[in-house]
Amino acid sequence: MLRSCCRPLERCFGRRGGDGLLWHMDLKPHASGDFSIAVVQANSHLEDQSQVFTSPSTTYVGVYDGHGGPEASRFINGHLFHHLHKFATEQGGLSADVIKKAFNATEEEFLHLVKRTWPAQPQIASVGSCCLVGAISNDMLYVANLGDSRAVLGRRVSEGRRNPVVAERLSTDHNVAVEEVRKEVEALHPDDSHIVVYTRGVWRIKGIIQVSRSIGDIFLKKPEFNRDPLFHQFGSPVPLKRPVMTAEPSIQIRKLKPQDLFLIFASDGLWEQLSDEAAVEIVFKNPRVGIAKRLVRAALREAARKREMRYDDIKGIEKGMRRHFHDDITRMNLNLEGRHDESQNADQQGAHHFAVYCHVYSSTSFVYGQLGICFWLLQARLSEL
Repeated sequence: MLRSCCRPLERCFGRRGGDGLLWHMDLKPHASGDFSIAVVQANSHLEDQSQVFTSPSTTYVGVYDGHGGPEASRFINGHLFHHLHKFATEQGGLSADVIKKAFNATEEEFLHLVKRTWPAQPQIASVGSCCLVGAISNDMLYVANLGDSRAVLGRRVSEGRRNPVVAERLSTDHNVAVEEVRKEVEALHPDDSHIVVYTRGVWRIKGIIQVSRSIGDIFLKKPEFNRDPLFHQFGSPVPLKRPVMTAEPSIQIRKLKPQDLFLIFASDGLWEQLSDEAAVEIVFKNPRVGIAKRLVRAALREAARKREMRYDDIKGIEKGMRRHFHDDITRMNLNLEGRHDESQNADQQGAHHFAVYCHVYSSTSFVYGQLGICFWLLQARLSEL
């Protein structure tokens, strides 16, 4: 029985290859095609989290890029999809309002967690996470995000053009490195000349953080935490008159078209190394099998090139130290070319339900508490869930 329980975990985590901090999962089905995932760790504790949920009619994708620690991204991984499903059921389907409510409920629950654990763990008030979610339902695509993880669409264009596929960005980078975002933050705080400052080579809000929207980062949203002497035991006080960050997501909704080929969802660790166009070209020109791993390796080779190194050199660097060369990277690829057979596939699946939740806590060894657990639920009847 133990062996039969382990096989789904082995199938989920897939092969490792030559990089001990990189794992991938290849070509699993979703409602509109297939998907693959690749993750590479750089931090001492993997701060990226990701998950996929799919049924015969709906697919949810989540990429959560934590900062200050893994607690916020892990929390989102365990709560956001539940709220999405709950509010979508109550309101008769997905909508921008449903997504906003799910994000807000997740933020409020994390705030309650911070309040409960604050006396014993005051640093949890400084932990946060970017949050990128994609949802496909009834051939409608919803993309919502906080922070600078990014969703990019690969779209086929008319014949005769130099590039047969173009990259279309579907999310907004909430990062004050972007002039428009910087001006937005400054406009909200006209009485604070130091709301955004240039320090350590980049623009940062209050000299601390680059992203302007997140789940968590409570000490920058609730001034009372910042003023508490307990917080000063591990962090310097930051004078705040009002919140300087928000958990209000940017949301884009569009109907999928026949020329829409694939979607790339990734944390900023990938986009720091590759442009939207370069990523889309790699996906388009290569076989789907192994494409998530191929794209992550392309980003790592670019990170190595910037340091006049080889990827093989980076592979030998331990987690923690590796953060000096690149960030944690999570990358998901969703092929959309199977959605035209969606009704046929739904008939074949009948009342069965297929779901995947990938919770990644580390990627150093296949051990509880280090690599984490991947729950693989295959063809479980809805009535039995």
